[in-house]
Amino acid sequence: MVLARLILGLLCLSPMTGYELKKHFDSSINHFWNADKAQIYRTLAQLVDKGYATVRTVAQSNYPDRQEHHITDAGREILTGWLSAGAVQSPERDPFMGQVFFAAELEREDIETLLVQRREATQFILDDYLSQREGIDMRAAADRRSFLMAATLDHAIRQQAAELEWLDAVLEYLP
Repeated sequence: MVLARLILGLLCLSPMTGYELKKHFDSSINHFWNADKAQIYRTLAQLVDKGYATVRTVAQSNYPDRQEHHITDAGREILTGWLSAGAVQSPERDPFMGQVFFAAELEREDIETLLVQRREATQFILDDYLSQREGIDMRAAADRRSFLMAATLDHAIRQQAAELEWLDAVLEYLP
């Protein structure tokens, strides 16, 4: 359900092919949601079947025809309903937290390895988000849409920074 709403939101920005949607997932909202190509195409087909999106074939001279998806009025209503339904808190499902919870079964060095590997991965993600944010000043955003898009990236940056701080504390105080 959320994936469908996110696709409708991206189609509000501009009509897109499935390929372009995947590129947008990877470059603009990957800090809070990801989807593989199969999920995107399957969900697009469902949105078209339900009348929330349409497909327009656009001929191209040197390439295959583009299958451009457009949001419909019904799709906009669904998106608006989801956006105005109130904040939704999803329970977090994090396999790493399960590993940490039961890690006492391991030797101390193995626990440290687990935590250091997570720290390295988290630092890599944080660095990626920071590079995406270069040149973006939320206070100077041109419009509400730009500001809110930047705010979601800022949220992801703060989450990664908080996780690094937590990992450092766990490593420091690990008995």
